[in-house]
Amino acid sequence: MVLRTAQRGCMAAAIAAAFAHPAFAQEAAPQTSAADGQAAAQADGLKLERVVVTGTASRSSKMRSSVSVSTMEPEAISLSAPTSAAEVLRSVPGVRAESSGGEGNANITVRGVPISAGGARYVQMQEDGLPVLQSGDFNFITPDSYVKIDGALDHLEVVRGGSASTLATNSPGGIINFISKTGEQQGGNIGIQRGLGYDETRYDFDYGGRLADRTRFFIGGHYRSGEGQRNTGMNTQEGGQVRGNITQELANGWIRLSFKHLDDKAPTALPVPVRVTNGRISEIPGIDPRDTTFYSPYWTRDIALTRENGKASSNVNDGLRVKSDSFGLAASFDLGNGITLSDSFRKSNNSGRFLGVFPANNGVAGNYIIASGPDKGKAYNGMAFSAVVFNTSIDNADNTLNDLKLAKTFAINGGRLTTTGGLYTSLQKLGLTWNFNEYLMQLTGDKPALLQTASATPGYVGPAFGGCCMRAVDMEYKLLSPYLNVGWEKGPLNFDASVRQDRQRANGSANIAANGLAYEPANEQLVDYKIHHTSYSVGGNYQLNRDLALFARVSDGVAFNADRILFGTPLDGSAPININTVRQVEGGVKWRSGSTSAFLTLFRAKTAESNFEATTQISTANRYDAKGAELEAAWGLGDFRINGGLTWTDAEIVGAAAGQESTIGRTPRRQARITYQVAPSYNAGPLTVGGSVVGTGRSWADDANTINMPAFHTVNLFARYQFNTQLSLSLSVNNLSNKIGYTEVEGDGHAARSIGGRAVKMGLNYSF
Repeated sequence: MVLRTAQRGCMAAAIAAAFAHPAFAQEAAPQTSAADGQAAAQADGLKLERVVVTGTASRSSKMRSSVSVSTMEPEAISLSAPTSAAEVLRSVPGVRAESSGGEGNANITVRGVPISAGGARYVQMQEDGLPVLQSGDFNFITPDSYVKIDGALDHLEVVRGGSASTLATNSPGGIINFISKTGEQQGGNIGIQRGLGYDETRYDFDYGGRLADRTRFFIGGHYRSGEGQRNTGMNTQEGGQVRGNITQELANGWIRLSFKHLDDKAPTALPVPVRVTNGRISEIPGIDPRDTTFYSPYWTRDIALTRENGKASSNVNDGLRVKSDSFGLAASFDLGNGITLSDSFRKSNNSGRFLGVFPANNGVAGNYIIASGPDKGKAYNGMAFSAVVFNTSIDNADNTLNDLKLAKTFAINGGRLTTTGGLYTSLQKLGLTWNFNEYLMQLTGDKPALLQTASATPGYVGPAFGGCCMRAVDMEYKLLSPYLNVGWEKGPLNFDASVRQDRQRANGSANIAANGLAYEPANEQLVDYKIHHTSYSVGGNYQLNRDLALFARVSDGVAFNADRILFGTPLDGSAPININTVRQVEGGVKWRSGSTSAFLTLFRAKTAESNFEATTQISTANRYDAKGAELEAAWGLGDFRINGGLTWTDAEIVGAAAGQESTIGRTPRRQARITYQVAPSYNAGPLTVGGSVVGTGRSWADDANTINMPAFHTVNLFARYQFNTQLSLSLSVNNLSNKIGYTEVEGDGHAARSIGGRAVKMGLNYSF
């Protein structure tokens, strides 16, 4: 059992197939000479001359831009042996990714900005420059659930702070952009991976190239099945995705069609029972937080209430099910006289279901009767707990997105002035049906059975939490966001200023089922409001010489609330609507010398936010002040390379709602002072070996600073042997030392969630 992990479904990247042959999907060259670019690439492990397209109005290299940005190539991603898209982000300096929820449902933010609600409130996760979901913190549906990494990924760009406030919506903390291959390199890969010590098989493929002189294409994807890395005792992982695009190059630009089909399921990792004594967490015997799921072949089916007051039957063991079908159109045209026009459009149909077992307590000893499984009717003397099934149907998460830009470049006094005007429009739908049923269950991590209650349904107790959480949500969020960016470049100086006005219109309704039994018109909450916010960002970069640059930036941005404020204050336009704002100041230096390169950023962020917690009926309104430093560095010697990062954050709660002032002066929950990443690699002819160490310092589980979450780190290993130019064998190990690493704890300390345990995979890849 030591090779089983306790969390992240299936590894979202087939190392051998997806990462052996990186390609580049840029449409423009770096702003340096070919000779300078080649010399810099050989010595610069941070690829400071790489052109970035995320969080910028015009393409520029990292060395010349005034934002904190990191790029990750597939080869670098493989060193962390990731098990999900969120797991990849733990290796990016300045990013806090609590990738302990399985293959989705992760909490993600960036340095200085709090994690105070689930998901990614202040960070926008994109695919090819457009959001996966317009809001990153919908209840039970997070954007990382719809992002799967395979051979379709070209590279990853991550912007922290800066112009993310004005060049995207709901992203004042940053932008995470997964950029696809577009067939610029002819050829492909097929691969197979197999879990060692657990049942999981994965197949990967990708292929791209030229259809004609000016037409290229790409298609890729994966499929996997098996029990997965968690101990569920059944086939709880199944599905995959197919992605593709076709690009037509024109005399004055290009046009691209793209598609994506995703249909996948994986276990959902929720907190498991623990004990907290004097602020310290301890495990309950038989409950391994790295492995326990409470999925079991002995579950009865969960009967849920539909929004039409009917009944729907669900298999609890289905876990997190996501479906997405999308179609995209992107184009860029040079209209002459320094004018360029570009547009990106995507229509996605998203749906699914979130099923997970949440412990409402940490167990009670007693004498019970087993109600399900082969021992049904037998006596059970031991620990039992209240198992709440979070059963939420993602009825509709469709979105329609479009980003139109028109830019004009002027030559003035030996410099270049570029003005870019844009209009972003978004229609995001949200249809959710919540059901929280409570059962009585054995407290064991190995195929637990339900226990007898007064109900005729095995183990059934009734609606959980007093019937608070049978809810039907039917919302529509429209955004209209004009923006303007002005950039000036002359010699070593780059300066830009941008402004954006986000205008949101929310319509719809939400309802609570009376006593958890039926939806009644009298309980319906109508939603109809408008809200807007104007954001700005001003920054500059001065390149002292080819290898040294200074930059600084000040920004103000917003993240609009979505369904997390339902059932709180009136949302019919009769009362003010709370928003979440982030103000940031940052500056730093980019430097390289020989085989060493470094990117240092000093930052300060002030955040004001509001939350409403549905299960506790508690509203909060906190203000945070955080300052710190973020370092990303790389060094090489011959065939040896090492990349790493270190982030230091000093954060404090400086304001709270009436009655909650006791938290003022405390450290925000789950905010460690130190996080770090180190990733060495070595090429020895046909053999490539490497790995990573990803760690975090101690933090508090609650804003009152009463529960301690210990520091931890994970060691990940990767090796690949290239038999010839086509065939390779790879081995990856995630969390080599099988560490327990807690990422969150319930407020009363009865349950906590940990990262996963050791996971080992072997893969075979054939390139053609």
